[in-house]
Amino acid sequence: MDIVTNVVFDIDDTCIKKLYDEAEKKCLLNIKDFSGRKVLIEGGGYEKIWLETQPMGGEMYAKRNIEVGLNNQLLFMENIREDGRIPGSIAYENGNIIPQYNKFQGFCFPMPALNMYYIADPGQDYLDLLYSTLERFDDYLWKNRDSDGDGCLESWCKYDTGEDNSLRYMDSPDAWSEEYPPEGYRIVPMASLDVMSYSYSSREVLMEICRIKGKDELADKWRIKAGIVKKKIRDYLWSEVRGTCFDRDKNHFELPVLYHNTLRAMYWGSIEQDMADSFVERHLLNPGEFWTTMPLPSISVSDPLFRNVSTNNWSGQCQALTYQRAIRALENYGYDRLIPKLGKCFIDALKEECRFVQQFDPFTGKISRVSLEGTIDAYGPAMLSVLEYISRIYGVHRERTSLYWGCTTSVNSIYEQYIGEHVYRVENTNTGSTGSIDG
Repeated sequence: MDIVTNVVFDIDDTCIKKLYDEAEKKCLLNIKDFSGRKVLIEGGGYEKIWLETQPMGGEMYAKRNIEVGLNNQLLFMENIREDGRIPGSIAYENGNIIPQYNKFQGFCFPMPALNMYYIADPGQDYLDLLYSTLERFDDYLWKNRDSDGDGCLESWCKYDTGEDNSLRYMDSPDAWSEEYPPEGYRIVPMASLDVMSYSYSSREVLMEICRIKGKDELADKWRIKAGIVKKKIRDYLWSEVRGTCFDRDKNHFELPVLYHNTLRAMYWGSIEQDMADSFVERHLLNPGEFWTTMPLPSISVSDPLFRNVSTNNWSGQCQALTYQRAIRALENYGYDRLIPKLGKCFIDALKEECRFVQQFDPFTGKISRVSLEGTIDAYGPAMLSVLEYISRIYGVHRERTSLYWGCTTSVNSIYEQYIGEHVYRVENTNTGSTGSIDG
C-alpha cells in the first residue's frame, strides 16, 4: 500500500495520554494474519471480524494503518455468497478463511467502505466491487427478508441485529442459517428498523457511487429507492406519539420496548431530521431513560425489560459498540455538540484502569470486567472509541473530502494526522486553537 498513515498525539492531561497510549498499544494485539493479509479483529475474546464492527473499526484504524483498514472491507466483499448474502462474520482457522452466514450481526459497512475509497485511493476496481456488493446484498434482502410481503424487512434471530441475549427478542433463536423464516417463535420474523436501515444505507451509498462516476440518472434511481425505505420506516415503525421507532412482531403488532436502536438508525441515516430531533430531545437526553450517569444503555432504564446484566447482554448496560456508532449517528444529524460530552463520559470510565471492556453500568459508570468467556480487555470497539473521541475533541478527522477540526478544549494538546504526504495538525492551548495543513 503506497499511502502511509500515522497519528501523533500529546496532551498535558497525563491520564488521557496514558489511556490513549494504552489504546494504541492494545490495538496492535488485535491485528491478525488471515492467509497473509493483515486484518483488525474485534478483540476482547472475539477472534473474528464481524460485519457489525470490523468494517467500521477498520476504517477508523486506517488513520494508523491503511492496509488493515482496506482488508477489513475487502474480505467481506470478496466473500459475498452467490445469492448476494454478505457473511455476518469471518473466522480464520487452520490456515483457512471461513465466512459465516448464520446472521447479519449488524451492518456498519457501506459508509466506512466508501470513506476508505477517499482515504486510501484504492482505484476504480475497488469502487466497482463495492457497488456490486451493495447492489447484490440489497437485492438479496428484498428477495428473502420480507417473508410476509408487508414491505418491511425482517430480523429472524438475535444475531441479525447483534443484540446478544436481549430480552426484547424473547424466545427467538440466537442465530439462523436457513433461507426461510423461523417458525413457532413469539416474535420473529420481526419487522426490523435495523434491517430496513441496512437497505437504506446500501442504497444511499450506491447513489453516491453513481454520483462519483457521473451516472446521475442511475444515482437518481437509487435516491428514489432509498427514499422508499425511509418512508416505510416512518409510516410503519415510527411512533409520532412516543417520538421513537419500534419494531413489529410476526403478527404486525408494535413491540413497545424503548430501545436505543433509533440512535442506530441515525448512524445509517435512515430516518428524517425531525424524527432524530424528537428521539434525541425526548429520549436520548432524558436522564431517566438514556442520558444516565453513564449514557446510552441498550434499553431505557425506565423500560420494564431493562436489566443491568454485566456480561454480554443487550438488555440494558451501556455498550462500547454503541459509543463507537454514536459518533457518526450524531454527526449525521447535526448533534456534534454531544460528542465531547459522550467522549468525556467514556474516557472517564476507562482512564483509571485502562482496561478496555465491552459494557458499563449506566448508574455508576463502572466497567464490567467479566465477559461470558472470562475477564475482558483489549475489546476493539472500546479502544477505537477512545481514539475516535480524542480525534473529535482534540484532533482532526477526515470524512470523504472534508476535514473536521477539534477545538473544544482549553487543555494544551497537539494532534497530528499523517495521510500520505500530508499532515493535518491541531494545537489547542488555554488561549485558543490553531489548525494547519502541511504547515
